[in-house]
Amino acid sequence: MTMLTIRHEEGGDAPAIRYVLEQAFERGQEADLVEALRQRGAVTLSLVAVEDNKIVGQILFSPVAIASAHRRLDVLGLGPMAVLPALQRQGIGSRLMHAGLEACREIGQAIVVVLGHPEFYRRFGFTPARRYGIRSEFDVPEEVFMILELREGAASGGSGVALYQPEFGTV
Repeated sequence: MTMLTIRHEEGGDAPAIRYVLEQAFERGQEADLVEALRQRGAVTLSLVAVEDNKIVGQILFSPVAIASAHRRLDVLGLGPMAVLPALQRQGIGSRLMHAGLEACREIGQAIVVVLGHPEFYRRFGFTPARRYGIRSEFDVPEEVFMILELREGAASGGSGVALYQPEFGTV
């Protein structure tokens, strides 16, 4: 049995991360997005799953602003997250999620937002952001834009529009 470890992305990991993203999404846009965010210094946190000295998964968090006429909340956006297709549904994504959310807590983040599959993200405590009066800048179904409070009450009174990094507009 092989051992899976989760660690922070390191300098030489970019090619392997690109491969994982291209395989998982069956296209290059997410890999291009990660590279563009990395080049601009807009990655807050990137963790990789490593098995047999090979990167098999990745989770990334970048800054998102929830803006309204009255205030601005600086939060993190989760995504992309990917696991090699042959290794999906084996708990690697869940391990990345738990490690990623814990790392977000450790660096003092209070809120994480995500655009993704409700069935998957609900398992980690994400709920529709509309409950807090928060919507995505992108035209997406309400149920796929979700929020997780890492600190209870952090999203209270935080209504507004979640504004992602400009690179997300190209995916």
